[in-house]
Amino acid sequence: MLAATANPPASGTAAGAAGRIKVLIADDSAVVRGLVARWIGEAGYNVVGTAANGRIAVEMMGRHDPDVVLLDIDMPELDGTQALPLMLARSPGLQVVMMSTLTTRNADISLKCLALGAVDYLPKPESNRGVTTSDAFRAELVERVRVFGAARARRRGPAPAAPGAAAAPAPAQPRPAAPLVLRPKARSATTPRVLLIGSSTGGPRAVGEVLEKIGAPTLRKIPVLIVQHMPPVFTAVFAEHLGARTGIPAGEGKTDEPVLPGRIYVAPGGRHMRLVGAAGRDLAIRLDDGPAVNFCRPAVDVLFQDAAAIFGPATLSVILTGMGSDGTNGARALVEAGGAVLAQDEATSTVWGMPGSVAKAGLAQAILPLPDIGPALRSLITGLSA
Repeated sequence: MLAATANPPASGTAAGAAGRIKVLIADDSAVVRGLVARWIGEAGYNVVGTAANGRIAVEMMGRHDPDVVLLDIDMPELDGTQALPLMLARSPGLQVVMMSTLTTRNADISLKCLALGAVDYLPKPESNRGVTTSDAFRAELVERVRVFGAARARRRGPAPAAPGAAAAPAPAQPRPAAPLVLRPKARSATTPRVLLIGSSTGGPRAVGEVLEKIGAPTLRKIPVLIVQHMPPVFTAVFAEHLGARTGIPAGEGKTDEPVLPGRIYVAPGGRHMRLVGAAGRDLAIRLDDGPAVNFCRPAVDVLFQDAAAIFGPATLSVILTGMGSDGTNGARALVEAGGAVLAQDEATSTVWGMPGSVAKAGLAQAILPLPDIGPALRSLITGLSA
C-alpha cells in the first residue's frame, strides 16, 4: 500500500506538471464520482472524465487518453474486471488502480486484476458516508494519482508545446546520480536457513513471480516469511494465491505457529509479524499490535531485525517494489549480522522506493531485474548455479 499522506502539488512548475496528468474515474456511485473528482481536482490534477460503468469508461479512453484510471470493480453493464483488459489493450502502460470495498470476494478479484495488469488497488469505505468522512481514503487516493501519474508521465516524455507557444527554456541538466555501491557478501559455508521478502506497491505480482521462479523443490528446503503492505482480508487472500501458484502450503502467520521449511508465512494486515525462539528449535511466530514502523503495520523492518538476531549469516532476504523506505533498517541489521540482501532494480519496479532505499544505502548484495531474482535466490539456497 502507498503511504497515507499526500500534499497538493506546489504552484508553478510542479503544479503545471500535475495538471498535465489526466485522470479518468469509473464508479457506479454518483457520490463517489463527484467526491473523487473534486479531491483530485483540488490536488491539481486534471480529471478528464467520469463514468458510471465500464462500458462508458472504455469509450472515453479514445477521446481522453488518460494517464491514470480509478476503476471500481462492481459496476453495471461492464464491470471493472471486464473493462480492465479492454483499457490496457487500447493504452499499453496505462496506470489502472482498482477500487473496491474490503471483502474477501473483492480482495480476490483485486489480486487477479493485478495479475492482469492493474498497478494497484484501493479499498473503499463500505458506505458513501464512509467515503465522505475518511481522510485516510482521500489521502491514499490522491497519493496513488501522484505516484502513478508521474510514472506514466515519465514514460510519455515531455509534453509537446502548444502551436504558437514560445519555446520553453531548456531544463537544467540534473546532476548525475551517485553510482550505486553493492555490498558483496563474503563467501561463507553458511547455507541460508530462511528466506525473507519485503514488498509493497506492485508487490503481489512481484512476489508471486519470484516464488514461482524459485520453484517448489527449492522452496521446500526453507521457510519463507513475507511482509507485504496490505490491509486485513487482503493478506489472507494473497497467501491463498501464493499457495495455489507455488504448490507450497501458505497462510497468514499465527502467534505460536512453528516456523518450518516448506511453508510460506504472510504477515497479516494490521499486525507486525515477529520471530521468537532459536533457529532450528522452538522457533515460532509472534504477532503484535505495536506502533506502526515507517508508517506501516506490518513492517518489513520488524521481521528483518528479528531474523537478523536469530539467523545471522544464515538469513537470505530480498526487497521488492514498494513505496517508502521500510526494510532499510532491517536490511542494515541483516548485513551487520552477515546475512544477504538482494533488491529489485528500478526499471522493473512499480515504485522504486523500498528497494531503491536499500540500494542507495549500499546494503544490497545485488540489484536485479524481477525476472532474475527468483533464479538468483534459488542458486543461493541450493548452492548451485542459476
